[in-house]
Amino acid sequence: MPTAILTGQPVPGSSIEGELRSLGFDVRPATGTADTETLLARVPAADRVAVVDARLVGHRHALRLGLTDPRFPLAAIPGAVTAQPAARRELTRAMARENSAGGGTALDVDSLADRIAAALDADGAAVHRPELGTLVAAVPTDPQARNEARQAVAAVDDEAVRLKSAVKARDGFVTTFFISPYSRYLARWCAGRGLTPNQVTTASLATALVAAGCAATGTRAGFVAAGVLLVGSFVLDCADGQLARYSLQYSTLGAWLDATFDRAKEYAYYAGLAVGAARGGDDVWALALGAMILQACRHVVDFSFNEANLDSEAVAIGTSPTAALSHRLDTVGWTVWLRRIIVLPIGERWAIIAVLTAVATPRITFCALLIACAFAAVYTTAGRVLRSLTRRATRTGRAAKALADLADSGPLAEAAAQRLGTTARRLPGLAAPGLALLGGGAVVAAAALTDFGSPWPVAGALVYAAASALAVARPLTGALDWLVPPFFRAAEYGTVLALAATSDVNGALPAAFGLVAAVAYHHYDTVYRIRGGAGAPPRWLVRTVGGHEGRTLVITVLAVLLTAPQFKVALTACAVAVALVVLVESIRFWVAAHQVGAPAVHDEGEPA
Repeated sequence: MPTAILTGQPVPGSSIEGELRSLGFDVRPATGTADTETLLARVPAADRVAVVDARLVGHRHALRLGLTDPRFPLAAIPGAVTAQPAARRELTRAMARENSAGGGTALDVDSLADRIAAALDADGAAVHRPELGTLVAAVPTDPQARNEARQAVAAVDDEAVRLKSAVKARDGFVTTFFISPYSRYLARWCAGRGLTPNQVTTASLATALVAAGCAATGTRAGFVAAGVLLVGSFVLDCADGQLARYSLQYSTLGAWLDATFDRAKEYAYYAGLAVGAARGGDDVWALALGAMILQACRHVVDFSFNEANLDSEAVAIGTSPTAALSHRLDTVGWTVWLRRIIVLPIGERWAIIAVLTAVATPRITFCALLIACAFAAVYTTAGRVLRSLTRRATRTGRAAKALADLADSGPLAEAAAQRLGTTARRLPGLAAPGLALLGGGAVVAAAALTDFGSPWPVAGALVYAAASALAVARPLTGALDWLVPPFFRAAEYGTVLALAATSDVNGALPAAFGLVAAVAYHHYDTVYRIRGGAGAPPRWLVRTVGGHEGRTLVITVLAVLLTAPQFKVALTACAVAVALVVLVESIRFWVAAHQVGAPAVHDEGEPA
């Protein structure tokens, strides 16, 4: 149980002790600085501890934000400071210094909690101070100030503020205006019944899988039910994050489940639509796989660009004309919403899918989705390319390492890159993305434009392996090096699609869909590990599944050595093998991270 040490002179009629207990704290009063240090030492090292001024007047949600958010090892609001176990040493050191300076058991004239927070700042510790907005948190020093603070608390409905803050500050048009106005109340209802965000996330996944099953029936009634259920799944998907923000129930495992289930829901629904279309005599598996590939490549563009510019975004804003124009457009209300619609975040994308599923055919649904996603991809990628070319910033070693991890190079590229380092350093700045594009284009073109069983895709895969090795043979710190991972993803996924399509055998495209889904999961898992601060998956895992260039070469060789029916079986076997390896390791890692108390996270980034 977390412990709150209440310091300073008690105030008759104060509700602070009851409010701390309502937030789950075991409250222990201290008679002075020395007593506070003694009580602090007695709190178990595995528990959160807070030092709170007994005179503090504030909204309960202000206390909740300042003292219970699991994402920050150290946090403070006026009159209170808290530390999780990971930051306990810093708090103890600051407390000892305050005791040495003040000493004794004399009652504090000013706020001990504020002095500790100032000492932590002086030590260079990262103390999170939440934005309170209209919420009140103050330490009045006289009866008049205390009365004014109480009046300020009464004037603001902290529950309304809490409910409003449950919604993402930046979200898409559909989510903001058609989902969040009521999904926030669903989140509050869930909180009142003790439900966790992970339970709501799981309910969202289950609803989407039922929707995919309805779509797979191939009937009009099934398609209508699927569209309705998909909307319901998205409402729950919004509610889980809003519940996390409403109740501050953040966790590393929860963030991973939320992100992973989003992908599982969307791609399972694509498969359900494809099965339903096949029942009606229309084979749209190539469109379904194309939609999955396009969306996965869009996501890796987002991830790579953000990782490459994470350490230097402030510099980019000041030096890039493209970025400056973007920020000027953000000051015009209607352009903000138009741009958020154009990028086709998950709300807009699922709205298109749900509506067209209910009123049109799967083929029309996929064609509309591909057109909209392609336009969004061109718009966002072109803007980022222009921003990268017009910015003046130096990328850090951390960014280069993240891009190398996202590249997912296997043993072939790894070994070749070690021998090509000297050659790579002589190449111009744009060589890395250029090589990735040319190598990827060679293998995809060879697979798509030749007959099944032709040796040319193998030759293209060898060229791709050599080009990809040269592309990563030096640190990825160039202006457009963030394009390297997306080009690799497009090459590998596109080759699988092209070979399955040219095999012209029933079942090859569904098998290819499964293989790309398994590999894409591995790539998404890499992103979530990096975002969570855990680094990329272990090298043994990357080597075991071959790396992007190894898998591409193996698939092209199989297409030459096997007949079309045998190739379908081989694709299925590869999909099962990759899925088993990456899923087992991924689940082991995330469950272990959750059990050892990895820092809690919650994604507030792009509404993907």
